[in-house]
Parts: sequence; structure tokens; C-alpha cells
Amino acid sequence: MANHGAIQTRMLRGLILGLCFCTGLANAGINKSHAIAMHGQPLYPADFTHFDYTNPAAPKGGDLKLQVVGSFDTLNPFVPKGRPAAGMGATDNSHLYDSLTVRGEDEPFTQYGLLAETIEWPEDRSWVRYHLNEAARFSDGEPVRADDVAWTFKTLMKDGHPFYSFYYAEVDKVEINDPLTITFHFASNSVNKELPLIIGQLPILPSHVWAKKDFAKAGMTTPVGSGPYRIIKADPGKKIVYQRRDEYWAKDLPVMKGRNNFDTITYDYFLDEKAAMIAFTGGNYDWRSESNSKEWATAYKGPAFDRGDIKTEVVSHHNPAGAQAFIFNIREPLFQNRTLRKAIGYAFDFEWSNANLFYGQYKRTRSYFENSDMAATGLPDKAELALLNPYRDQLPELVFTREYQPPKSDGSGRPRENLREAQRMLKEAGYQFRDGNLFTPDGKAVTFEITLMSPAFERVVLPFARNLKALGITAKVVKVDSAQYVERLRNFEFDMVVSSMGQSSSPGNEQKEYWSSEAADSPNSRNRIGIKNPVVDALVDKIIAAPDRDALITACRALDRVLQWNYYGVFNWYTDTYRIAYQSRLRHPEFGKYVGPGTSLDTWWDSTAK
Repeated sequence: MANHGAIQTRMLRGLILGLCFCTGLANAGINKSHAIAMHGQPLYPADFTHFDYTNPAAPKGGDLKLQVVGSFDTLNPFVPKGRPAAGMGATDNSHLYDSLTVRGEDEPFTQYGLLAETIEWPEDRSWVRYHLNEAARFSDGEPVRADDVAWTFKTLMKDGHPFYSFYYAEVDKVEINDPLTITFHFASNSVNKELPLIIGQLPILPSHVWAKKDFAKAGMTTPVGSGPYRIIKADPGKKIVYQRRDEYWAKDLPVMKGRNNFDTITYDYFLDEKAAMIAFTGGNYDWRSESNSKEWATAYKGPAFDRGDIKTEVVSHHNPAGAQAFIFNIREPLFQNRTLRKAIGYAFDFEWSNANLFYGQYKRTRSYFENSDMAATGLPDKAELALLNPYRDQLPELVFTREYQPPKSDGSGRPRENLREAQRMLKEAGYQFRDGNLFTPDGKAVTFEITLMSPAFERVVLPFARNLKALGITAKVVKVDSAQYVERLRNFEFDMVVSSMGQSSSPGNEQKEYWSSEAADSPNSRNRIGIKNPVVDALVDKIIAAPDRDALITACRALDRVLQWNYYGVFNWYTDTYRIAYQSRLRHPEFGKYVGPGTSLDTWWDSTAK
């Protein structure tokens, strides 16, 4: 906690909220536009009428009912306390809160103005200026102004989730130019070309509402936002209902045409997936995305499907899959040994699991940037070597000499050859086998816990634990409820968990929270593994500072190799399709290249709406 406080103090130092007046475009090389792209030019011109992945003629009306497994106890998603309700959104695409800009979902990374009518920045991207839309209003009728933006930023950096501290670490100063104009200045040593885009993702909160309240305190006070919906019912742990605002200020903007089509959106909470599935087939809610291959193969059958009341659809996509893995908490002394981590990976029989548990629906993950051009394949090329060679003495030699591949088995469920290889490398590293148990070189028994929240993972983890036992390793499978699980993740109180490390089509600042040494000591960060590796830190900086798309791809591939060959986790599986099921009255437009069915629900509509 002490390190985290120091980080926040350093980030907030120099944050100045001042009032001055805009002097216009005094310097050459300053851009002013409706949109800003990470690399290249925006796909849509200034006079575009709607995004291609929306239907501007979609009818308004009807109700959308969704489900969530778990619970909630707060309507403030921005602080690290409590479990926020679904649909709140701590970043863009929230039902309640508009952000300065919105992402174009059929481009790698371009932000289009929403609260910000235009965006201004110099060629070196050392600052970004947002000119707010004069028509922007909060749901209570108050205008959205520059001081709301400044207050939001300062408050989230000071009292918000640690995510904001890492994401916006290089903001040096915030300057209010006039009531509708605000400028973010970046640290003089910053080479982060992504900052002008990710500042735009900031959800803007009403400073006049929070002036007399304690923002850091989680609670159930109904919030005021500037987004397309308002909350009309919130029953903690059971249900939250959003109602579309007819007076929504941005409903006719090109970036909002064809979106937010349902009159109400309801999230019903269920204790477990089994109860949720029964409710779905009974018509109690409208839409679900299925991540469980067994359920997809066996549960989506019956009268409702035969009659066509419920449709199923498999949608191919081009979104990076990131990585799902059994991750090691390397803060634990046991897992600081790289050889042990490598050997444990030989006990997971993916081929058997895929054939017998997953109905052959998955592919084996081998990269932290899976299903993208950023995944490392083959041997490092000349550009990657230029990044990796300076650290050669700090890296495993295999980073340079071999393509990483996870162990393969014969699919028997008892990967004897793999286990023999694991046993060989452990003996070579000084581990000892006595009475069927494995001991570390200093004589400690190799035993740990695998913590689970979802019962569905037991069928995968128990065979894994059985194979580990054949190596003399005791892996105890421990199930906890969702509240306990969240707290354990927040405080890194686990040995091994299943973790998903999602990636976008344009990685950037968020990589610090996944992999950086600073994040390893920050409770609630996404560096759950606990990586403190100076080479990883340096390569993350290269990703953030990448001047173009090619440089970004090169830096990601170099980082991928370092992560792969350090065996920070045992890779699981992925699919390059979405599996969705929905009530037949629902319709959706054609999905764009980077649009996921789950993230694009605001483009769906009810065909029976009048």
C-alpha cells in the first residue's frame, strides 16, 4: 500500500487546475479534428452520418433483459470498494456516463468526439485539447463543462480504482482554457502517443452532484450521468433496471445513430450458471453469450429452440483473444523457481481436455496476444532482436533460439512422456522425490492451492491436479464464493487461479497494469502474477512509445517472447468465435471487424417495437 500511495502522489504532483483563455492555433503542425487515430487517419470523415456497424433505421422501443451471475452492492464503479452493478461502466460504453470520445469499433484504435465536439493536438502529441459540445447535458439538465472534466480526472486519480493511476500516469497538468475547453499536458519525458486517445475514454462525472458527498465511499446513491439511460430500479444483489432517456442530448449525433434502441435494459442476478440457463430457456431473459463448450453442445436444445423462439449463432471475429491461463502468484517463494513453473505446465493435458470436455471446440493458447498479428511466432526477426539483444544476458537463451510452443500430449489424459520430462528437469534442478512427494532443493514439500469460483472449472482442474500428483505435487482445489474470490484477487491472496488477460487491437498503457513492477505491488491491479522484471518493464515502455503500427507489433512480439519463456502461467485455450443465443424478436446489424456481439448490444433492436 505504501508503494501505491507513493505512485499516486507522484502522478498527482503538478496537477494544476487553472483558468485561462484559448489563444487559438498559434503554432504550426497542430491538428484539429472530429476524431483521432492511433496510427494513420480515421476511417470516417467529418461529415459521416453513422458508423457502418449500426442501423440508423433501427426502431426504438421494447425491453432487453440480461443476466449476471453473482451480486452487486454499489452504484459507484469507479472506486475499488464493493461490487458495482452491471451496466455502470467505469470506462466508455456505459449506459449512464458519456465519455469525451467513443471508439470506432471497426478500426484498430480511433476515437471519435462525443462530449468533445472536436479534438486538438500537436504533431508530437505532447498535449491534447478537447472542445466540448455546448449542447452536452447531464441527466439533471445541468450542462457538461470543462470543470466537470477536470474534477473527474483529479478525483479518479486521487480516490478512484488503481487502474486510473496507471492508465493516466503521464498526465502532468490539466488546464481549463474556457468553460468549454480543456487541455491535458503530458510529462516532458513522455513518448506515449496513445495518451490523447485514452484521455478521451474518461467517463465524465458531474462535479456539482459530488461536491457535498464522499466520492471514495461506495454506496447505493442513484448516480447522475450524461449518458443515454438512467437507473429506475436498483435492488442490491437481485436486479438493476435502466430506462432510456428521451431527452438524451447526443441521440442524433452520428456516433450515436442506430444505438441505444431499447426502452429499458434489465440485469437480473442469479446465484449460479445452472439457474441462469434454466431461466433463459424459460424465456425469463433475452440474450446470452456462452463461454462453456459443454453447455453450448448440450444445453441449447429443446422446444424453445425447435420452435425458433430462441436463435443460436456462431460469429467469427478478428479480436485479439489475449490469454487465459492457470497463473502462478510468483510473490510466493515456491513459484519463484522458473523450472518448477515450467514443469507444472507439463501436467496439463489440453488435448485430452479438448476432446473429452470441450467437444473439440477450442484451440490451445500459446501467446499473450493470441489471435492477432502481435503474437510471437517463429524466431525473432531483425526488428525484434534490436529490442531484445540489449537484454540478452537477462533473458533465457530460448527467447532467441526457439519458437515457444506449449507441451503437447497423446490425448490419453495421462501424459506419461510429458510427466517423465517434467520429472527429469526437476531432478536436474535439485528437486527431490521421496515417498511419492516432491520436495524443493531446500527440503520443503511442493504443495499449493488452486482457487476457483466457477464450479465449471472443476472438471478441468481436477485432472490437472491428478497429473500433478503423479509428479509428487499436491495441488488442492479450493472453491470460494464470488465475494471471497474478488477479495482474494484484489489482495493477491492465492497460489494459483484461472486468469484471463484480455488484449485490444491496439495495446498501450494498460500493459503497465498487466505486467509492470509498479503494478505488482498495487492491490487490485491486473498484475496478478506479480511480475517484477526490468526487461518486461522496458518492453512495455516500447509498446506505449511505439511511433507506428509496425513498431507496436514488433514490441508486442518481443514482450510476448519474454513472457512465454518465463512460464508465468500454464496456457489454457481460446476460440476465434462468439457463441450467442437470443430471443427471436431481437435483431442486430452486421458485425464489424472488431465488434464483439457482447460489447455491441447497444446496436441491437427489438423487431416488434413500434
